[in-house]
Amino acid sequence: MTTTTATGTTTPSAATTASTAAPTTGIKADFNMFLKLLTTQMQNQDPLSPMDTSQYTQQLVQYSQVEQSVQQNTTLNSILSNLSNQGLTQASGMIGRSVTLNSDVAGLAAGTPAAWSYSAARPVSTLTSSITDASGKVVMTSTMTPNAQGTMAWDGTLADGSTAPAGSYTLALTASDAAGNSVPVTIHAQGTVQEVSSANGALTLKVNGAAYTTDKLIGVAATAN
Repeated sequence: MTTTTATGTTTPSAATTASTAAPTTGIKADFNMFLKLLTTQMQNQDPLSPMDTSQYTQQLVQYSQVEQSVQQNTTLNSILSNLSNQGLTQASGMIGRSVTLNSDVAGLAAGTPAAWSYSAARPVSTLTSSITDASGKVVMTSTMTPNAQGTMAWDGTLADGSTAPAGSYTLALTASDAAGNSVPVTIHAQGTVQEVSSANGALTLKVNGAAYTTDKLIGVAATAN
């Protein structure tokens, strides 16, 4: 995995290099052994009854085809790795910027509240919130001002006055209109990008300690002048 943090340090993984180098090394070793055996047999063959080389020729062709295939795969992996690194370099420009994500899960970190924005499909008369931890346990509920749109920030304070540990928390909102009918509410997580990493060609953002794939990204705030 390749990671870029707020310090700007990028660390490539050796896993790809090792995995692509191993097949090539094995093919070369087998091919060299095959050539040694072929040379030995040719040196010790009966001049009056020379050996049939058709099978050896066929094996030489097969070895050549396999080696070419491995080299092509190695080249392809190198191209994909370069493309991934280019994407990582571009994505690293988001470090330190405020983002909005298509997720109801937000990160709570020391000194940084979990934050969300929300939007109801139509005006609401009642609005309640429920926050659950990663295990699905409800850790906080509250009655909110019935606004159809707004933001919510939770600093981790629990009902007993203690503070929830850092981690990922899910917000659920229940809303109803004046007639008592349920109103759908869309929730988006918000936060500041702390780190961008790449693994298996996929980019991941760390926002307030929570990890998101880049397909969850729906908004990036402009940097302050």
